[in-house]
Amino acid sequence: MPQNQRRSRAATTQTAAESGATVAAGTNKPYTAGSLSPGNAPGPASDSSARAVSDDRIVNAAIFPPIGVARVGNSADGWFIGPEVPDPEPAPRGFYRDDRGALKRQAARFRVYGLDAQGGIVCELTGNHPGAEVTWTLRLANTKAAWYGFQIALDVPEAMSAPATTLRNPGVADRTRLKIMPSPRSVSGPHAAPQKFDDGCFMGTPVYLGEIFTDQAGRLIVLGGHGRSASADGSRAITFANNKSWHDDVSDGPVTARVVLDGRPLDVKPAWVVVAPPNYGPQRKSVRTMWDLMRDTAISAGMLPRPPRPSFTEDILPIFTRMAGLQWVNAGFAAGFGWQGLFDIAAPQLVARLADSSVALAEFRRTILNRFRDFNVDSWSPVPWPWLYGDAMNIPPAQTPRQHVALTDIQLTFLHQWAAGDFIADHDPQATPPRRIKDVPLAQQGEMLTRAAMEFCLADAFHPGCEMTWPMRTATLYLEPFRLVHAPESWIEPAMGQILTGDAVTIPDGPLYGQVPGGLTRWMAVPWQTDTASCRSGYDTTYDPYVPTFWPARVPNEVLTNEDYAIVLDTERPLAERRAAFARRAAWIDPLGSKGYTDQINNMIAHFDHLGVVEACEGPSDGAFPAYLEVEDQHKPIPDVMPASATAEHGAAAGRVDLRAIEKVRRFPGGLRH
Repeated sequence: MPQNQRRSRAATTQTAAESGATVAAGTNKPYTAGSLSPGNAPGPASDSSARAVSDDRIVNAAIFPPIGVARVGNSADGWFIGPEVPDPEPAPRGFYRDDRGALKRQAARFRVYGLDAQGGIVCELTGNHPGAEVTWTLRLANTKAAWYGFQIALDVPEAMSAPATTLRNPGVADRTRLKIMPSPRSVSGPHAAPQKFDDGCFMGTPVYLGEIFTDQAGRLIVLGGHGRSASADGSRAITFANNKSWHDDVSDGPVTARVVLDGRPLDVKPAWVVVAPPNYGPQRKSVRTMWDLMRDTAISAGMLPRPPRPSFTEDILPIFTRMAGLQWVNAGFAAGFGWQGLFDIAAPQLVARLADSSVALAEFRRTILNRFRDFNVDSWSPVPWPWLYGDAMNIPPAQTPRQHVALTDIQLTFLHQWAAGDFIADHDPQATPPRRIKDVPLAQQGEMLTRAAMEFCLADAFHPGCEMTWPMRTATLYLEPFRLVHAPESWIEPAMGQILTGDAVTIPDGPLYGQVPGGLTRWMAVPWQTDTASCRSGYDTTYDPYVPTFWPARVPNEVLTNEDYAIVLDTERPLAERRAAFARRAAWIDPLGSKGYTDQINNMIAHFDHLGVVEACEGPSDGAFPAYLEVEDQHKPIPDVMPASATAEHGAAAGRVDLRAIEKVRRFPGGLRH
């Protein structure tokens, strides 16, 4: 057993991540997933289940998931494996912290599957498959400080009105000193010892980016950094994305495998790993996930066929349940879509109506459809669903439809079909999705791993984003749906000058084609903590103090505290008091203090583990509230890391720092061109 997986909470995490049921209670009906990854089924699950393997001869292999996601944490040895099915069993309370209260790292786990001539999965080769030899190789890098700063997504028209996208740290002539690029590491066989990525440096200072090892079956385990960020010159962070001389320890890079089966080497489709910031809302998904975005990109590019009809269970219901789920991380969504809210989506009676394809409910469906944002109709109004900021968000609101986010084109198409009654009415309220990857039929496991990794990543406002950003909607990045093109190891990228423009970024073989180590995370904020601490909701309180919001599924806004949860559970208290406690939500960012913005972002860098993780908890026994609630595990104040004299900013007197003037929400200082 690897040394860093001890038989404590750190070890039980891996076990808990694989717990759960296979079929609905009292039935023999298995859950059927949609089929959208090459090498699995040819069409959506709504029209067919995964195709049967017609030929058991292995002709090549593929790594799954095509993009795996690890996350940083400051625990010395605690870690857990990230989601491997889209609907894993909620983890027990305390699961995401070690015995000292530090945040565990999330590991990404990779497997190799043997494929037949049609690309269908025959078997898993990482495991105890006889005659299979697998050697894994990973290259990690963090090149943020040597890349261009973030101003706005360069593939939207508003980019012409934003400040120029210029090089970070332009005064450093030797750009290699800004790149943290440790040597590649390789492991093979079961229980391979950890190999650390610890020989990369930032401005001469060594930076640890993570490590790899294998589990008992020889599957690859990837751990990222510990969330350590620092400046080379001792300066404080002052802005959300482009802090001079700073670095962090997130990273990304190619995952490859050399596979020999019965003495015969196989071609292996490669994968990628992204090491991202922590997930403070591990049960939540955003309304538009990275999987939705990548699927839409593949369909638009002709790499995937568009399903002729949406499945209610797979394509329609998740849109509504995700909005309802955001009630635990945003007070506006709680009032709008939460328990006993204006549109209580979780209520079984409403779900039954949404699932009904009858003509009698046609106008009901159309009325709901018209509540969703349509860029051609809604301009910059904050009212349409899903109440999330967009790529061109600005305060005061920019007069552009991308002030707020819309669903993907395929999601909106599916909603139009649903409104017309042209959908597969396959809702079964008794069905239970698989909770563990081993409960998924072999032929569907590749797709399930793909979807699980990407559904817990965000595709909301690319401003810049949480895990990945706007290049992910560019078809030239992909070898096939969900799988990235790798640049050759000796590849030298073309130079693009001091300023990066929307036209320059699209040059052939440029950054939107084959990817290099560090190629995905370099577009993100440096350090990540400053952006996470800047992502709030309701910047313009004259409209609403809680919505629109940025990324509440990963960076909560308002949460139920342990103190109020205890009141809700206490059946001896008056019901009115318990209801008031349930409705009361605390600001998640309270531990950062209220002295000023720069104080908050530097506090986040120093103590990001103090922020609460929103966990699933059982509801009270009397049934007067939901069967389960999601509660912040702690609300631990952070001691100020900056002198009081350096934090005298506006907003403290009111107990809330006014962020309407920070750089993150002032994207068009010269006005918006039309």
